[in-house]
Amino acid sequence: MSTATLDRSLVERLVRQALTKQLGSNGQANGKPAVPQFVVNISARHCHVTQEDLERLFGKGHQLTVHKALYQDGFFAAEEAVTIIGPRHRMIPNLRILGPCRDHSQVELAFTDAISLGLDVPVRKSGDHRDSPGCYLLGPAGMIELQRGVIRHERHVHIGPNDAAYYSVKDGDRINLRVKSTCSMVLEDLLCRLSPNSKLEVHLDTDEGNACDLPHATKVELFK
Repeated sequence: MSTATLDRSLVERLVRQALTKQLGSNGQANGKPAVPQFVVNISARHCHVTQEDLERLFGKGHQLTVHKALYQDGFFAAEEAVTIIGPRHRMIPNLRILGPCRDHSQVELAFTDAISLGLDVPVRKSGDHRDSPGCYLLGPAGMIELQRGVIRHERHVHIGPNDAAYYSVKDGDRINLRVKSTCSMVLEDLLCRLSPNSKLEVHLDTDEGNACDLPHATKVELFK
């Protein structure tokens, strides 16, 4: 079977089996806990919408169509995309919707995206819309106005209980990321978002990923 035909769950199981064989059933090497394996992903501009707003944008009864599964189980990039319109009719087309639908609509942009739209956006945790600007979202069936909810989502780490114990962090704590690349740097104060089913994953936006040349990174490390 070629690697192209392996699904994600099978690949993850094979990796876990290989690590268990190498490190032992207790997940330790030389008597020390094994360093958790994690990924760093760049989160491009996108939006989240409620089911009500989705239907206003795409038509009554519309459901999101999965385009690509994301690293965290149960989340996906949808086929559906909208155009975001800012002040003075500046706009960015093809703003991807991420699913599933949420209980609030929200747009997440990098600073360069916001500047091109003429928006002054705050750095916020997802769902924190205080003092944030709004925008218009245009879909094939209609347009909606968000009174607020356009933010730069602060860099963060999705983390489960076992990995949180390894790093001695809890939900809402901060941790640092060191990136070794052609533009090596340390990104400080990543927000820890603890969830029972989370896989260890760092989210940076496009500005941060470009600044540290993440695509050419040779090593990444989380530390307090």
